[in-house]
Amino acid sequence: MRSVTLGQSDIQVTPVGLGVLTIGGTQLDLPLEEGARIVRYAYDRGIRFFDTAQCYETYPCIREAFRDLDMGKGNPDRPVIASKCLDFSYKAMEDAIRECLEQLDADYVDIFKLHEVRQDPDWEQRQGAWQCLLDYKAKGVIGAVGVSTHHVDVVRRLAEVDECDIVFPLINYAGLGIRCGSGPGRAEDMADAIRLCLSREKGVYAMKAFGGGNLSGNYRMALDYVRDIGVHSIMVGMGSREEIDRLCEYAEGTLEKSYAPDISHKRIHIDQGDCEGCGSCIKRCPNKAIYRNEQGLADVDHQICLTCGYCAPVCPVRAIIMW
Repeated sequence: MRSVTLGQSDIQVTPVGLGVLTIGGTQLDLPLEEGARIVRYAYDRGIRFFDTAQCYETYPCIREAFRDLDMGKGNPDRPVIASKCLDFSYKAMEDAIRECLEQLDADYVDIFKLHEVRQDPDWEQRQGAWQCLLDYKAKGVIGAVGVSTHHVDVVRRLAEVDECDIVFPLINYAGLGIRCGSGPGRAEDMADAIRLCLSREKGVYAMKAFGGGNLSGNYRMALDYVRDIGVHSIMVGMGSREEIDRLCEYAEGTLEKSYAPDISHKRIHIDQGDCEGCGSCIKRCPNKAIYRNEQGLADVDHQICLTCGYCAPVCPVRAIIMW
């Protein structure tokens, strides 16, 4: 599989990557060895870009997948690993970086980001953590620093932040999960913000092209939309060899034009780690299949769920996924 350079960094990535969240505890919750096999299969099929996070708790799967590889900076065969942290302070970010390196058994991580930056004043409040990332980049421990976000306004702001190497935005043709300020955002506005970052030579790779699986029935349309914006790579959460095979075929240009995945077996799930209990999905569900659980978060009664997907567009934090 060909590779591309992420913006002005010297990091080479494949045009598709594996989002490791899917195999973690809040989604498929695969056993260590099974999760490691998925990660390694993606590598063996040609994918060289993997995105994780401190809160995913998937570092052990990655380490197990690549235990036969030297994860040091100088090894040309090592995969590109990106991670991120939700914390605000310098100390918490420093601890997160050290945890990442220790659990991956590495002395270097290619990309480290602020995780899920939201509307003002979130960026200002996380400047301690941001300074830590800059300092560890200066030490040579991190290759590039950046931000992941679902917010159009944040992506626009990052275009003006010279020290930001990498932007990891949420984008899909239906606008599922896109935010702007305290309200919903539009796909076309996010696409424009991404293009602005690209014009400033930021490295940009995208998440949620399938809107958490809700758009996977329109497989090629979903990927083509994001690809055609011009992003360097598309990060996709996958939990099976078949899904990895199809994505690699897409990236290599060999996927049948008529390909449409069978999604009849998939069900709606609500990621309890992302849900904020706002109740928007409960109000929108036409069959009253979504309810508040004991934790006050949204959950699904699969016996009456129609899998219509009407709930997904109203979720402000894209917690509603389909697998």
